[in-house]
Amino acid sequence: MGYDAKFRVWRGDLDGGELHDFTVTVNEGEVVLDIIHRLQATQAPDLAVRWNCKAGKCGSCSAEINGRPRLLCMTRMSTFTEAEVITVTPMRTFPVIKDLVTDVSFNYQKAREIPSFTPPADLKPGDYRMKQVDVERSQEFRKCIECFLCQDTCHVVRDHEENKTSFAGPRFLMRIAELEMHPLDVGDRRGLAQDEQGLGLCNITKCCTEVCPEHIKITDNALIPMKERVADQKYDPLVWLGNKLFRR
Repeated sequence: MGYDAKFRVWRGDLDGGELHDFTVTVNEGEVVLDIIHRLQATQAPDLAVRWNCKAGKCGSCSAEINGRPRLLCMTRMSTFTEAEVITVTPMRTFPVIKDLVTDVSFNYQKAREIPSFTPPADLKPGDYRMKQVDVERSQEFRKCIECFLCQDTCHVVRDHEENKTSFAGPRFLMRIAELEMHPLDVGDRRGLAQDEQGLGLCNITKCCTEVCPEHIKITDNALIPMKERVADQKYDPLVWLGNKLFRR
């Protein structure tokens, strides 16, 4: 059975904007993206929103709902009361293009800074062998749909624009961790993570893990292990001596 819900949706662009109030019909089983589409169809035809699959797999419809970074297509209206005013705003960490659409090119820039997978030079494609535990570790990180909600919620860049030049964010530090832990990758990315991509700025509050729609344990399984590897490289005397002797 349907009801009329109160929505507040941010309208504007990089030069400024404000929240607009709407009353819109909600039907049983709908998600927030359904309501945004109904607003486009009935009251705000020029409302800009990015979306694609509507199945929680493309990562396109990222926004903030009542201040929390979420996917519009995976946020059910049944999680709110009928009397609740629902506020929908663009991701705060990235520049606004129009309405709910933000410029996420920062993330693609950071992705290009990470060296690609580097197997041993003499290893032929048919000779790749991995233990199942290593496959599973890599597969967890590869569940990422690049919605950039973890990037949006990370206070290192959310509250400090100046950090964007020296901090890759949890999504790409996770990518570095994936490659660093890969048994067939011969690259050493510990220095890259710490010195160029800002691993030390992460203070493991787990806010990135909390908003991940794929439930990837970004902090526990990627960021903390990378911090431990960097600490071993820099401060473990045996590792330091081994690096000096063998020049890894």
